[in-house]
Parts: sequence; structure tokens; C-alpha cells
Amino acid sequence: MKIISVLFKISSILWIIWGLVHVLAGIMTMKGVLTDDISASIIGIADAVDPSILQMDYPKAAGAVIGQHGFNLFWIGLVTFLAAFYIWKGNKNAVFLAAITGGLADLGYFIFMDLGNYVKFFPGTVMTIVSSLAIITSFYALFKNKKPDRAE
Repeated sequence: MKIISVLFKISSILWIIWGLVHVLAGIMTMKGVLTDDISASIIGIADAVDPSILQMDYPKAAGAVIGQHGFNLFWIGLVTFLAAFYIWKGNKNAVFLAAITGGLADLGYFIFMDLGNYVKFFPGTVMTIVSSLAIITSFYALFKNKKPDRAE
């Protein structure tokens, strides 16, 4: 098995993990909103913040914003999870789809959550590292591959 193929497979596994974590995070975030426990959703997201200062009665509009965030986590996770199976075979469109979808989602997370010190290293920052490694390995494989539509 050539190194290019191995790199695509490593990237795929990383995106599968990342995608599943984000699908689950989306479900958990939406569940809090749908059960009228907006505080639980916010506490789950900003897990490095003292939960007692986040426990309050949020307006319904804040719940809608958090619900939308949960929905976005869900679909972003699903798209990257599905793209991972095509990345496994070296599909260049899937590489770019996952990188744009998951990468930009994690860029926003890094800027607003990580740099703000609102989240713990695990799982949040670890998932940012996972997506970064997935992007790096798949891009390296893609640009070193002589046949970019499938791994050799």
C-alpha cells in the first residue's frame, strides 16, 4: 500500500471521528433547547466556564440561536462524516468539501471558544487538532498524488 493511500485513510478516520463527535454534539445541543433546558446546552458548549454563572432563564430567542448552532453542528458533522468515505478512496472533491466544511467550523470555534478560554482542552481543542491533522494529511496526499481522483 502506497503512502498516499495510507494518508487518505488516516484523514478519513480522523474525519469520521470528528464528524461523529459533532453529530453527537449537535444532537445534545438541540436536545437541551427542545426540552427547554437552554442552560444545559450552553453549559455543554462552554464547558470551561463555571456552570453556576451560565444557569439562568434564557429568552426563547437565545434558545433559537443555540438550537441553530446545534443544527449546524449536526449537519457539519454529518457532511464531514460522509465525505470521509470518499476521502478514503482519494476523492479530491471530498477532500475539499470536508476541509471547507469542518475546517471553517473549527476555525470559528478556535477563534471564539478556544482563544476565549471558554472550553476545555478535551474534547473541544482536541477536535480542532483532529480536523487540522485531517486537512493536512489529505491535502498532502492530494497534492503528492499523480492521480488525484483516487488513491493508488
